[in-house]
Amino acid sequence: MAPPVTIIGMGVSVDDLTEKQIDIISTADILVGGRRLLASFDHLACRKVVIDKKLSQLGDFLETEMADHDIVVLTSGDPLFFGIGAYLVRRLGANGVRISPNVSAVAKAFSRIKKPWQEVRIVSLHGRNRTGTLLRLLADGETVAVYTDPTHGPAWLAGLLIDNRMEDTQITILENLGARDERITRTTAGQAQTMFFSDLNLVVLEPDAKRQRRPQLFPGMPDEYFAHEKGLITKSEVRAVTLSRLRLFDRAVFWDLGAGSGSVSVEAGQFITRGEIFAVEQHARRIAHIHENCSRFAIGNLSVVEARLPEGLDALPNPDRVFIGGGGENLEQIIRVTTGRLADDGIIVINTVLIDNLTAARNTLEDLGFDVDIIQIQVNRSKPMPYSMRFDAINPVWIITGYR
Repeated sequence: MAPPVTIIGMGVSVDDLTEKQIDIISTADILVGGRRLLASFDHLACRKVVIDKKLSQLGDFLETEMADHDIVVLTSGDPLFFGIGAYLVRRLGANGVRISPNVSAVAKAFSRIKKPWQEVRIVSLHGRNRTGTLLRLLADGETVAVYTDPTHGPAWLAGLLIDNRMEDTQITILENLGARDERITRTTAGQAQTMFFSDLNLVVLEPDAKRQRRPQLFPGMPDEYFAHEKGLITKSEVRAVTLSRLRLFDRAVFWDLGAGSGSVSVEAGQFITRGEIFAVEQHARRIAHIHENCSRFAIGNLSVVEARLPEGLDALPNPDRVFIGGGGENLEQIIRVTTGRLADDGIIVINTVLIDNLTAARNTLEDLGFDVDIIQIQVNRSKPMPYSMRFDAINPVWIITGYR
């Protein structure tokens, strides 16, 4: 069996390395790491290999060379804390690696600002779409440490906070931790948006404790929680059932077509935090309501598309789940265009109050080879009366679900 590859976390600088780690590095045949990390060992005569973005090639190289060479992979921070260590364990197997941990950038950052971090939530934006998760945590009053990347840096984060009415969040930017030019900046979103920072940074976001928290998301929230045109909203009881039929999951791409107020998209945000949500609507006033509701509930991964269906879908990524809450006379065409893009294991849910659209939806989906089921919801809401109560009936709704 080939000897394991040693993965060493360097902390935030070479000064964090232990004597044992330095000894292991000094005796390596091959040293692998980013250019910045390798630069600290220019004095060593061993072979040096730079890690680039093609991790699969790195895995191929290590599998080929590890049998005959003593290999050390250098990582910043802690290898198994948002680091390359997890990938190498998956690729080489648990027996194919030896891991030597170190202090993480988050631990170092909180030692600098002298605050405990055992309850701090951590989000990495490095090559990940986690704005939905980030905004929900801040909306719930959590302190969040954010690993940034050059595209999603402190100024971008400040803009995100401002766009979502969180400009009172305290921002601490820790640049070049462990280096001679280390800098710590405590500022506001408005100021940070116009400032320039090193690409090597970590950001700590602390919501204002006095700020009223955003409403807690749950399926079937009362209609009055949303900005909407009177009556033009998927009613709360119907919304709850619709979400259950969609079977949403965290990384899903979700299309909400004929989104109206965006209530379904907003509630989808409690299930989809790492995927993408697209609310497509043609009416300007309703689009304004979608933006208002998106901000009100801090749904950071919701994009609004202004279009008359079935137009406006070409630029969107293929969906895993589709909800059609408005189709009118174009419903059959919208279904055909949408299902042509739907994932192989996708689900489409259509709500309608019109008998003709019920027939069109069922026939079209069956013609396209979908398994179809239909339920009808008739909701009656209690209303107080002198000495008792009565029930007000809401229009019956058909919920048509198509499964690949």
